[in-house]
Amino acid sequence: MQNAVRQLKAEIFQALSHPTRIAILEQLRDGELSAGKLTEQLGLEQANASQHLAVLRSKQIIVNRKKGNQVFYSLRSPLLKKVLDIMRRYCQAHVTESMAALGQIKRSELRRASTGR
Repeated sequence: MQNAVRQLKAEIFQALSHPTRIAILEQLRDGELSAGKLTEQLGLEQANASQHLAVLRSKQIIVNRKKGNQVFYSLRSPLLKKVLDIMRRYCQAHVTESMAALGQIKRSELRRASTGR
């Protein structure tokens, strides 16, 4: 059972591993959007958007419904908003740490240059 859960997690993370799919989820965090609106907001070609939406649908990360000739997409679960928020905070912390480390390196190099070492 534990391996099956790990496999499912890996499949979900794999589906989330493309920047365009993350962008799609970020657009859907505030509610349902049509495929056309998503394509327009993200500046994607329709075929490219369809491929990414199919991946997200296949892993049950998003759901869709048809109304006339339009298809509307939404997040399958509001928990995905929390996942996106946590990942944003994690990435922000990583960037902050990296910037601090670069600042220390630069200060160290400046000290060495000013002392002639």
